[in-house]
Amino acid sequence: MSAPVAALKPTGATPAVIDRVKRNLVGLKMPRALEIVDVTLRGIERGETTAVEALDILLAEELTLRENRRIRIQMARLSAIKTLASFDFSFQPSLDKNRIMALADLQFIDRAEAVHLIGPPGMGKTHLSLALGVEAVKAGRSVYFGSLADMVGALARAEREGALRQKIRYFCRFSLLIVDEIAYLPVILGGGNLFVQLVNARYEKGAVILTSNRGFAEWGEIFADSVVAAALLDRLLHHAVVFQIERSSYRLREHADLVPETPDKAQHPTSPHTPTLRRRGRPPKNGDVDPAHG
Repeated sequence: MSAPVAALKPTGATPAVIDRVKRNLVGLKMPRALEIVDVTLRGIERGETTAVEALDILLAEELTLRENRRIRIQMARLSAIKTLASFDFSFQPSLDKNRIMALADLQFIDRAEAVHLIGPPGMGKTHLSLALGVEAVKAGRSVYFGSLADMVGALARAEREGALRQKIRYFCRFSLLIVDEIAYLPVILGGGNLFVQLVNARYEKGAVILTSNRGFAEWGEIFADSVVAAALLDRLLHHAVVFQIERSSYRLREHADLVPETPDKAQHPTSPHTPTLRRRGRPPKNGDVDPAHG
């Protein structure tokens, strides 16, 4: 009766060699390759794969595992997972869908551009910024998402600890920086200067997406310093793509009939009988503009 090693003779590998391969896979932290090494060797024994093909299988499987793990880690840095496919463009006709979808090719990241999403609360700005962040992660780009208040707070803490330069370098490591909720919360004293330093460090080196509920003319008030605002806009509008989002709340689109008419729309009634509540749902399908949402 032949020894057990005979069954492995076509691979040229003895049990001792196979054990050493497995130990090396453990040492190299290649769990997926370790998981499938036995079945891969059996493929060689049966003549189904060559040694080179088996090596390709092991490496490809391990790379796939690591890539999936990297994507999961990156996704975890985002506050939520949103997609462009799930965004209801029909509810925001002021948005050019083709321009938004063109950003999904991520060339704006290669060009280190700034993308501005501006509009009142609930317009879908954060959804779109996260969706573009997801596209970037899938393409292997590093992404950091955070509110302006959180980022400025982190920079202020680093400054107090004498580590401001290191913190700015940390934020500059990411291919895409998403700065959410500009003007939602007041900027702390000195926060504008800290944000200017970060923007200067990334200028023409890293892409950024910014969402804000207020226009550029109000940035002097937001940062409590017109000089700081001018310095920021000088950088952030030099290579920029700007989207001004209008219309009713994207977040409340399914409950639009429960939301009172906003004052600015109440000033422009279309008839003496214009209702005080928004109509439910999307714009009319006949191509006419809904006066309640125009």
